[in-house]
Amino acid sequence: MNLSVIYCTHQTAQLSVRERLAFPNADTLSRGYQSLKQLGEQLEAVILSTCNRVEIYVAQPPTGTVPSLDQVATFLAEIHQLPQQEFASELRELTGPAAVKHLFDVVSSLDSMVLGEPQIVNQVKEAYRVAEANEACGPLTHALFQGAIRASSRVRTETRLSEGRVSIASVAVGDFARSIFDHFSDKLVLIIGAGEMAEETLRYLKDEGVRDVVVINRSPERAARLAAEWGGVAAAWNELDHWLGRADVIVSTTGADKPIIDAGHFQRVRHEHRDRTTFILDLGAPRDFDPAIGKLENIFLYDIDSLQRTCEDNRRARVREIGRAGAIIEDETQKFIAEFYRKSSGDLVSRLRAGWHDLAQQELERLFRKSPHFTAEDRESVKGCVDRIVNKLLHPPLEALRDESRDGAPQGLIAALKRLFGV
Repeated sequence: MNLSVIYCTHQTAQLSVRERLAFPNADTLSRGYQSLKQLGEQLEAVILSTCNRVEIYVAQPPTGTVPSLDQVATFLAEIHQLPQQEFASELRELTGPAAVKHLFDVVSSLDSMVLGEPQIVNQVKEAYRVAEANEACGPLTHALFQGAIRASSRVRTETRLSEGRVSIASVAVGDFARSIFDHFSDKLVLIIGAGEMAEETLRYLKDEGVRDVVVINRSPERAARLAAEWGGVAAAWNELDHWLGRADVIVSTTGADKPIIDAGHFQRVRHEHRDRTTFILDLGAPRDFDPAIGKLENIFLYDIDSLQRTCEDNRRARVREIGRAGAIIEDETQKFIAEFYRKSSGDLVSRLRAGWHDLAQQELERLFRKSPHFTAEDRESVKGCVDRIVNKLLHPPLEALRDESRDGAPQGLIAALKRLFGV
């Protein structure tokens, strides 16, 4: 199976590394796909970049070779203009069936900081859609991501993994913000950014009683749309400092490629309200707020990594559901792999039959040219005899291949047959 995933996640690297490797916008993704295409003529690829993971899935047809970890590291270094030695040791690689299971775990949220979070399946679907839009997908990636989405659907419907607080936003509001404020009805909320994460966080804040909401985004139209949907008001980007100075709760999810607010700037705009308690939820990747802001008096700043401990508690509380979900993932992974190798062996069977019968036909035509005295009946008789010989010679290897394919991945046998018969 010519498939691998090179990844850097919350489990393998610090936030600072993930931030620097992120693909925060459509332009970066487009450049990434154009560059990946240079690594193989028939290369298939999907880039999954979220607030806590950067993963690159690459696949090649059976006759090709997927890029190595070193090649992908070089690609990341060139795209992000980073010295490779600063992040290469943080990358991990999985190949073949292990890569399949990894994606199935990811899309089913078994590899998430918050188990059962629904957002990840939408992020995977969007990554897959963007890869298609950039003409980067092919037969294997299509099958892989469609299989992953099916697996996540089973996990959601057959387990209780998604019950309760299951997203980063719900944990942030329910556990962190509520530990700071007794109530939210008199709190002014500033939303910076207008994407899915911002909307989800706003939904939970509204459930907690928030009334006053201001939305700021570089796109005025998107800010206005989100504000209207949730009963807030939209403000212009150049009014950011004004609202930073007044907000009680700040949620930032801009996707900027570097922090938009540093500590000195924040301290200045908050000067008149420096005695007011302020909760900041920085869900940007990279960060939107300088971590030093969290050291200022009366400021509570939480970023993605700040949620790790709560998420681990969440994971332990759901251990029974992890087992049930894991069994589903294992079942779906095995089904996908069996189907993949069934198709692979079927292709090999077709190529072997076609190749041998083509050779037989060539020899028959040569024989008939040298034997003009053969009648039509003679020719038909000889042709039938040769066809039977070919089929009998093909029967043992093809039966062995079918038998092996029923039990799993006959990689050794497939490789041997390809080498023996030159297909």
